[in-house]
Amino acid sequence: MRRYLYDHTTSAGEPRHYDVIIAGAGLAGLYAALLLDERLSVAVLVKDRLKQCNSSLAQGGIAAVTRSSDNTRKHLEDTLQAAKGLANEQHVRLMVENGPREIRHLAALGVPFDTDHRGHYYTTREGGHTDKRVLHCGGDATGEYIMQALIGKVKEKANVELVENCFLLDVLTNQQGDACGVMVTGEQTELLIAPHTVLATGGIGQVYQNTTNQPGITGDGIAAALRAGAKATHMEFVQFHPTAFFDTQTGKTAFLISEAVRGEGGVLRNHNREAFMEKYHPMKDLAPRDVVSRSIATEMQQAGKPMVFLDITHHSRDFLSRRFPTIFTNCREYEVDMSSEALPVAPSQHYIMGGIRTDSLGRTNIPGLYVTGEAACTGVHGANRLASNSLLECLVFSRTCAEHINNSKAGIVKPEQLQTIPSGTAFTGNILSLSKQIKSLMQTYGGIVRHGEGLRYAIEKVREAIAPLEQARIHTVAEAETYNMGLIALEVLQAALQREVSIGAHFRTA
Repeated sequence: MRRYLYDHTTSAGEPRHYDVIIAGAGLAGLYAALLLDERLSVAVLVKDRLKQCNSSLAQGGIAAVTRSSDNTRKHLEDTLQAAKGLANEQHVRLMVENGPREIRHLAALGVPFDTDHRGHYYTTREGGHTDKRVLHCGGDATGEYIMQALIGKVKEKANVELVENCFLLDVLTNQQGDACGVMVTGEQTELLIAPHTVLATGGIGQVYQNTTNQPGITGDGIAAALRAGAKATHMEFVQFHPTAFFDTQTGKTAFLISEAVRGEGGVLRNHNREAFMEKYHPMKDLAPRDVVSRSIATEMQQAGKPMVFLDITHHSRDFLSRRFPTIFTNCREYEVDMSSEALPVAPSQHYIMGGIRTDSLGRTNIPGLYVTGEAACTGVHGANRLASNSLLECLVFSRTCAEHINNSKAGIVKPEQLQTIPSGTAFTGNILSLSKQIKSLMQTYGGIVRHGEGLRYAIEKVREAIAPLEQARIHTVAEAETYNMGLIALEVLQAALQREVSIGAHFRTA
C-alpha cells in the first residue's frame, strides 16, 4: 500500500497551523469541536457540504435510559448480548452510563426530542432492546434535528473554522512517528499542521453496491489512518440494515426504512404474504439486525425474489404520517402508500462495527491521532451493533476525546521530510468502471453471507483492480476515493477470511 496519495514533489504552498484538526463534520466531529476549549484553534474539514453526512440521515434515534422502568444495567446487557461476547465491556459501561447525561446536554443545546402528552420523552423499542429507550426527533428525522442544532452552536464558536469541500488525502507524521497534520485538497491542495488530529470521517458504505450511506462515504479517514500506520480491528463485522426501501424500477435499494417501523408493530412478510420472522428468532421482527438481515436474505433466495415486504398497514394513515413523516413522504415519491400497502424492502449495507482501534479517549496507536464515530472501533459494538447505539457512541467518545485534548499539552510540531512517490504516469483506466467492480465484488463476496473460496477470489480481484493506482499519479478525488475503497475492501475481506467461525454480523457458510 502506498504511503501517500499526494505527490509531494508538487508544492502545496505555505502550511496553515491549528491546535486541532477534525476531519469530518457529522455528529462525532461537530460534537468534539463544540466541546473543545475556546483557547484552541480548530479546523473542521467538511468533505462536501455541511449536513451531507450519515448523521443527518439517522432516523430511528438515540438509545439511552430515560424511563424509570429502565436502567443502565439492562442497556449494558442488551448491548453485550447483541455484541456476541466481543464487546469491550468497560467501554460499553462508559457509554450507557453516560447516555442520560448526553441526552440532557443535547436537550439543553436545543435538540427537540419528541415527547408524549405528559411532556415525557416519547421512546420506542427497537431490535435487541428489552425496553423502550430509543429517543427521536420529528418522528423519524432525529439526525436532521441534532445536526441542525449542533451546526448552529459550532458556528457560534469563534475558535472553530469550518472548511467545506475539503477532501482528506493523507495523515502526516513526524520523525518520531507522531501525527502532526493532514494533506487536503479542494480549491487547492494544502498542508494543515496541528499537534492533534481527529478523524471523524464516518464509515465505508460506498464500498458496497447497495448502501444506506451518503455518496461521499468512501472510507477516506480509515484508509488514510491505515496508510499512516494506524491499526484497524473488527473490520469483518459489517452491518446490513434489514429494511431499505427496494425500488423495483432500478432494482436497487433507495432509502432507509427505520427499525422503529418494526418497533411500532411492522411485520416482515414474504412473497406469500406470510409473517416469517417467528421461524428464525423468538424476538420475531425485533430480533437483532444480523438475524433479521440473514432471515430476509434466506426468504429472498427461497422465493427467487430481490425483496420481501414490511407491513404496517394496521396503523392509520394519520398515525404513520405523524410518526414517520420522512419515510411516509419518501414512499409517496415512489407511489407507495405505507398505510394501505406493504413496503418492498431488502437489506442494505448500513454500518461497520470495526474501524481504527481506539481507547476510551479516542487515541490510536499513533500519538496525536484520534478517531471517533463510525471510523473508530471503540469495541462497544463487538460483532453486532445494538440498534441506535451509534449516535450514543459518537456523543460519549467524542466528549472523552475532546476533554483529553483540552487537558493535553502539545508544543509546536513539524512534519517529517515528506516521502515522495515514484513519478508515475497518470491513471488511464476507467475509474467509474473500477469503482463499480469493487462494489460488485464486495456485494457478492463480502456481504451478508460469506464463503472462504469467494473471499479469496475477491481479495485477488480487488488487488488486481487497484494495482494500477498503486504507482499512478493520483490527480482526481475520484481516483483517491476509489483507491481508498480498494484498501477498505481488502481490510474487510481479509478480516472475514481470517475469522473462520460465524459470529454476529459475520456469517460464513464455509
